[in-house]
Amino acid sequence: MGYWGYYVVGRSERPLAHFPAVAGVRDDLALLEQRADGWQVWETPGGDGTRDVGNMNTLARETGAPALFGYVMASDCVVVEAAAPESGAWTTCLARRAMAGHLGDGGLTVEDYFLEPPDAAGRAVAWAAEAGRTVREAALLDVLNADAEPSAEHLFFRFLDRLGVVPQ
Repeated sequence: MGYWGYYVVGRSERPLAHFPAVAGVRDDLALLEQRADGWQVWETPGGDGTRDVGNMNTLARETGAPALFGYVMASDCVVVEAAAPESGAWTTCLARRAMAGHLGDGGLTVEDYFLEPPDAAGRAVAWAAEAGRTVREAALLDVLNADAEPSAEHLFFRFLDRLGVVPQ
């Protein structure tokens, strides 16, 4: 079984773990990466999808910058929830075919839960613009339509790169 866990991404001069929006997991958050322009990637491993890692709308409001989190499921797929102070919140997933397998046969589909790739790419472009980045919708669509090769974690970090949240 692959990796299960959450990534919390935001931009601030203060550590993200110090914000009230993530107080429920503060003791479990560990700084994974400092990225260019004040971006931070924090991690809390584990979880079954029911853990409350905080509220991205609140984190975006508290930091004054876009924020997002990714919930990685068995290294197969990622739930992405993003928010920005002006453009609001949106949710999509990475590795849609694998996500469909995780949803099971409950009658609801990936499309019932998550924005479809073209809609998610449009929202992601607005999210990036609010972060001061100009990104290409086509480059985001490539990631939103991709399978998790070699893993969902790699796909998530490729998505961050395409959003303009790049390594230092």
